[in-house]
Amino acid sequence: MAEAVRTLGAAATATDRPRAARVWLRFAVLAVVVVVAATLLLTWNIPLDPGQRGYWLAVDLRVTTVATVAVVACCQAVATVLFQTATGNRILTPSIMGFDALYVVMQTALVFFFGGAALAATDGLAKVALQSLLMVGFATLLYGWLFAGKRGNLHIMLLIGIVLGVGFSSLSTVMQRLLTPSDFDLLSARLFGNLSNSNPEYLPWAAGIVAIVSAVVWRRRRRLDVLSLGRDVSTNLGISYKREVTVLLILVAVLISVSTTLVGPMTFFGFIVATLSYQLAGSSRHAVILPFAALLGMATLLGGYFVLRHVFYAAGMLTVIIEFVGGLFFIVYLLRKGAL
Repeated sequence: MAEAVRTLGAAATATDRPRAARVWLRFAVLAVVVVVAATLLLTWNIPLDPGQRGYWLAVDLRVTTVATVAVVACCQAVATVLFQTATGNRILTPSIMGFDALYVVMQTALVFFFGGAALAATDGLAKVALQSLLMVGFATLLYGWLFAGKRGNLHIMLLIGIVLGVGFSSLSTVMQRLLTPSDFDLLSARLFGNLSNSNPEYLPWAAGIVAIVSAVVWRRRRRLDVLSLGRDVSTNLGISYKREVTVLLILVAVLISVSTTLVGPMTFFGFIVATLSYQLAGSSRHAVILPFAALLGMATLLGGYFVLRHVFYAAGMLTVIIEFVGGLFFIVYLLRKGAL
């Protein structure tokens, strides 16, 4: 199996070689955009001289936002690419598994049973870790059950994910209608993706988890190339399809849980980045598409955040605009493709 994977990887490399120069150029352009946007976010419009101590204190405060943007962009981009590889479909995204709805119902239940003050009182690493474990545990149980039996398959998993997502959303709506106006206002601030929600206390563990998952995914990049060819080809080449897909989806669950607990739901951002990455990267190999998607995600979020914050003075609208544009992009793409 390992030999087959290496052979396939060598063949793919030979095929992509004529386009290598263009791919590297696009990587370089994205890297420059990320560096420039991050630098501008850290230093733009600080009314102090760089020689003053206050200047660097202001820069230090902005580091949290820039680091959060980088982590969230990497999580969303990589998770969506991996999910599309596992499902063999470039329209489906992790949000279809009900992750956004699960996050919403957990936050709503906390306010419903304990009041709005519970949101602030329970903030901290313990709450974030518990949310992440619940979300990953939910995905692990779902995948393990669906792929354990002979009848378990990806289509049933997707159908159950949709049903659970609708059920969680309905439950959240019922609880929200019973909240007091003040509690509902506090809850609403948590249910919209907002980069200003970032907390420096969360970043070290989030970055560490993303680094570990990224390393695991990178080591499996050639297996992912084979997996993207489908169940029959993967099985014929000696890959345990069910095990590989289950592990892959659990890794997706970890990445999405980290992103969601940091800034809240972002339904269509991963879809936009993954779709554009496949169009622009010049290759479908995961050794190319994964880092390209991560860079494109960072460039998009950092550039968009800078423009909205320092040009239009509406930084909090970034995720709203992304979701609106992403929804339109999803509809147009689906209509052009004509099928799932």
